[in-house]
This record gives sequence, structure tokens and C-alpha cells, in this order.
Amino acid sequence: MCAQCLTKKMPNRPGKIFLLAIAVFLFSIPLFAQEYEDALELYRNGRYEKSIQVCLEELKAMPRRMDSYVVLGWSLLKLGRYEDALKYARKAHSITPSDYRIIEILGESNFYLGNNQEALGFFEEYTVLSPTGDRIEIVYYLMGEIFIRLGEYNHADIALSTALYHFPNSANWWARLGYAREMAKDYPWALDAYEKALKLNSNQNEARRGKERVENLMEPG
Repeated sequence: MCAQCLTKKMPNRPGKIFLLAIAVFLFSIPLFAQEYEDALELYRNGRYEKSIQVCLEELKAMPRRMDSYVVLGWSLLKLGRYEDALKYARKAHSITPSDYRIIEILGESNFYLGNNQEALGFFEEYTVLSPTGDRIEIVYYLMGEIFIRLGEYNHADIALSTALYHFPNSANWWARLGYAREMAKDYPWALDAYEKALKLNSNQNEARRGKERVENLMEPG
């Protein structure tokens, strides 16, 4: 029998199996992508409990999926479930230690749990790994709050000033910068920060009280 006839009679089974495997793989990607998109959309819409449920289902199917861990962590933080956020972030960190989004969640959950040094370490790592990341202003703001807790007011000034460089329209952050400068006895610059806070929000009580205190301290005699 000729070689051409043999070729025609022999079915190309490996090729069909390969194509079937590719089809299954390509079909599965949109399903997981849609699930993740749903979880993220739920988070953005403030439906944090539902977002958590979707993320946990995703992680059952794909236990090493970093995107699911990230949205899960964000949702838990929004609900004030800091211990849970820390638990899942630690698990994700053991899988991918360099994911800056997980590092930020570790920092934030530690911050709210009062673990100042641990939080500070993760925040500093985030600034190195992602100096222009989506949450860089939050990271610097929380670093500033940690330095205020520790009584390191000059460091707080630097961190809060950096946060405001990235996001200058927060009256609350300007008020906190004013407080850090007031505690450092840098009264003229404290007054400047308080006034910027009040310009953005004339009802910012911390800034109003701080401005009065600083003006009294700056009065001659």
C-alpha cells in the first residue's frame, strides 16, 4: 500500500486531542476572568461580603490565584476584619512574596491591629517595590500616622507631605500634617497646613482647633 494511502487511513488523533485541550483551556479562561471581574466589581460597588464569597470560591478552584487574594484582602479591610485580612495576606505572601499588593494589605492590616513596626516594614517595602503604585498615597499617609503614634514627628511630616504630594485634596491629611508639625514645634508650617485643610473644608474641626492653638502659641509675649 502506498504511503499516501496509509496517511489518509490513519486518523490524526494526537492533533485532535491537542486541539480539544486548547479549546478547553481557552474556554476556562473567560470563566475565571469573569469571576474575578465580578469580585472586583462587587468590591467597587461596596458589596464586600459578596466579593469575599466570590474570592473564596475562586481560591477553591485556583488556590494560588493572587488576584483573588488581593480583592479578598481589600474587602476584608473594608469590613474591619483585620485579623482575617492578615491571615489570608500571610498565606498569599507565602506563595508570592514579591506581590506588592499583598505587601500593602499586610501593612494595612497590621496598622489597624496596632502592630506599628510590622506595618511600617511592609509599607517601606511597598514604596520600594511600587513607588508609583495605586495605593502609594495611602501607604505614605498610614506611615505618617504610625510615626505620630511613635512620637517621631519629623518623620511623620515627611511621610504625610509625600502622601499629600500624591493626593493633595484631602483636608483630613492636611490637618494631620498640621498636627505633626505642631507637635514638632514647627508652628509657622503647622499653621500653613491647618489653613490648607480649612481651605479644602471649612468644617474640618481638627484643623480649626489646631489653627487656634498654633496662633495662640505664636502670639508675642
